[in-house]
Amino acid sequence: MQKKMGEAVARVARKVNDTVENKTDSLDLANCKLMTFPVGIYKAMRSVTEGIHHISLANNELKSLTSRFVTTFSQLRELNLAGNYLHRLPEEVTSLLHLRAINLSRNRFRRFPEPLAAVTALETIDLEENEITEVPVEKLATMASLRSLNLRANPVGPEVRLLVRPLVPFDLLLSPEETIPKA
Repeated sequence: MQKKMGEAVARVARKVNDTVENKTDSLDLANCKLMTFPVGIYKAMRSVTEGIHHISLANNELKSLTSRFVTTFSQLRELNLAGNYLHRLPEEVTSLLHLRAINLSRNRFRRFPEPLAAVTALETIDLEENEITEVPVEKLATMASLRSLNLRANPVGPEVRLLVRPLVPFDLLLSPEETIPKA
């Protein structure tokens, strides 16, 4: 058990060091069994955080994302949090002015994460395979940059389907058995 944990820590450290040493714009910590974002990474990466545009924390065991994470990586353009245990996002997500794509598929959201509606640069939101029943249609309709919202495999109510089509200028992806009536 300890050996496996040691290997996981070493793998994370290697990935962080590679990002810092090579000054890449990406940090890939997918499949690292992380339960939280390691606090030590903030210090290790402080010289390059402004240059990080893509982070993948997919397929970990994260239950929450901290406001410190969001404010530290303020220049993010893409954030992949698929396959975790997230059920909400910190309000500070609204400060991610450059965020264009966020993948929150296969998490535990029961409601649409409303802070996302205030992220003006967002083009793609993937919320496939969550437990979302309610969607703030009016707020989403005001998102000028939004091009695609994936809500497949969510128990979205029929009233949402009726409201959505005439209001939203983006592609709304729902499960095939859930057809959207034409306006």
